Amino acid sequence: MELRLLTTFEKVATVLSFTRAAAELAYAQSSVTAQIRALESSLGVELFERLGSRIRLTEAGERLLPYARQIIGLAEEARAAVTAADGPAGTIAVGTVESLTSYRLPPLLELFHHRYPRVRLTLRPTLGDANRRALREGTYDLGLLMERETAHEGLESEVLGEEPLVLVAAPGHPLAARTGLTAADLAAVSLVGTEPGCAYRDLFEAELAPHSPAFLEFGTIEASKRGVAAGLGIALLPRITVSEELASGVLTALDWRPPFTLFTQIAWRRGKRLPPHVRLFVEQARRLAHESP
Repeated sequence: MELRLLTTFEKVATVLSFTRAAAELAYAQSSVTAQIRALESSLGVELFERLGSRIRLTEAGERLLPYARQIIGLAEEARAAVTAADGPAGTIAVGTVESLTSYRLPPLLELFHHRYPRVRLTLRPTLGDANRRALREGTYDLGLLMERETAHEGLESEVLGEEPLVLVAAPGHPLAARTGLTAADLAAVSLVGTEPGCAYRDLFEAELAPHSPAFLEFGTIEASKRGVAAGLGIALLPRITVSEELASGVLTALDWRPPFTLFTQIAWRRGKRLPPHVRLFVEQARRLAHESP
């Protein structure tokens, strides 16, 4: 069994599409089909059932998949071991969200840029559901999540820390001087939000849903902060993203605590054998998270 054929098989088995596998492997679809047929011929079994435009693994394919992943992982480890004298090397595709990319990741990116220059990091801004799906399909090597749940189907995940949230407004906002705010109080004023699909935006909206809230969607955190500072509404955001504005007085924290908690997590596909350079990223992310306030 050639490693190239096993790699193609693993990708097709993960995404269950010859077309998508070809695109992600940068092959022609005919090449992917030919490689799968060659592997099936060498093993003397069919690995996929063709169901019209869909495919699924046969029983033989199901049995082969974990071995294929182990062999691919060992090959990556062998390659890394041979080149270890020059330091860790490889590419890491990381699915992440804006708040983590802009406010949590810079120290980690700086560390890898200066200390591990042969490790190439590719950051893919992706919201929760899409991020988890890309991890399960093997499109991303790692994912940085900000979620309430800490267990995810098909994924291994590790909590790096709780991500505090704060409700902010301009200092002159009518709610700025009030205490004991309720969900009804919040829903009665203009609300500024990032795009739907963002965990804290969706949870905040669900909390206020009985009071029919109306959100002004600013899309990004930076745009949301500017809108709030201009007096256009209030917003629930991760505290780390507004710490400078709170310290300078550009924004003020309102007297309301969200009834939910979010956790920053690092995740990867369950059963995936992480190559050394990917394990290194996980270890450094864990270390920096423990050192961060």
